[in-house]
Amino acid sequence: MSTDLPVLKPADFASDQDVRWCPGCGDYSILAQMKKVLPDLNVALEDTVFISGIGCSSRFPYYMNTYGMHSIHGRAPAFATGLKSTRPDLSVWVITGDGDALSIGGNHLMHAIRRNIDINIILFNNSIYGLTKGQYSPTSKVGHVTKSTPHGSIDQPLNPISVAVAAEATFVARSIDVNAKHLIKTLKRAAAHKGTSFVEVYQNCNVFNDGVWDYMKDKATKADNVLELEDGKPMVFGDGEKGIRLNGATPEVVSLSNVPVDDLLFHNETLADPQLAFLLSRLRYPDFPEPIGVFRDVQRPTYDQEINRQVAEVKEQKGEGTLKDLFASGDTWTVE
Repeated sequence: MSTDLPVLKPADFASDQDVRWCPGCGDYSILAQMKKVLPDLNVALEDTVFISGIGCSSRFPYYMNTYGMHSIHGRAPAFATGLKSTRPDLSVWVITGDGDALSIGGNHLMHAIRRNIDINIILFNNSIYGLTKGQYSPTSKVGHVTKSTPHGSIDQPLNPISVAVAAEATFVARSIDVNAKHLIKTLKRAAAHKGTSFVEVYQNCNVFNDGVWDYMKDKATKADNVLELEDGKPMVFGDGEKGIRLNGATPEVVSLSNVPVDDLLFHNETLADPQLAFLLSRLRYPDFPEPIGVFRDVQRPTYDQEINRQVAEVKEQKGEGTLKDLFASGDTWTVE
């Protein structure tokens, strides 16, 4: 990062490639907001990298005028780990989908998160496999009828936020594709975090799963179904008429006409213990409003920082070393 960079505009981050998503896809909004965020980060185009796996969201690197990799299914976090470890000066973003990240990529996602590599993982969640034409995904709800579940899914869906918190992610957040102001703010917070930032974006696939998040978007219902998290603030929703409090260890919805604000659950995103973040990840429609915003933001050493520190210490103790010496060291044997 530098203070001597030329002033960049959102248009500077747009590549010369035609954007090829279905008309009306939520990916367009996420792409647009990302282009608005990047100029404010003061990072050069050539120092920014987008890495994706396989899926509709994984076209993203083609549409950015930065470096990028369209890698293999589910392996984007592994590619990003290797890149950031060897080039810690780069700003590295992983673009993935619910199928790419949580099915074949679940193992890679979990270990990138637990290592706290300094990358930003943006998971587009539309609860469907869009690129392969409408099969159910790891986040599809029980009973969801798709081409691969014609009688309804019987799988218990994964909750991406719960997975990230359980893997000890140091930054966890959620936003919505069409909530431009909130999405911009969330992406900026993710970029500023030192360590793995994990952001789930509720994204609409208007061809194969249209309206899956309408309860969070429709003007008539969103006030009662969206809980916007603010650090240090009480958990209030429903146009300020309802709140969340704990009844023992169990969250419950209460009316503020009967319960004082001081009795509500107050958000604290910097708690070292992830229990509150996990509790919030379990608030699901229709029983509760679903939280958006930052669930957790804590600090601990990053993998790229620690591995480079370790390498530097070994070099200082033992010298630079050569590949020939490495091959001839340790357990060797002769086959006769």
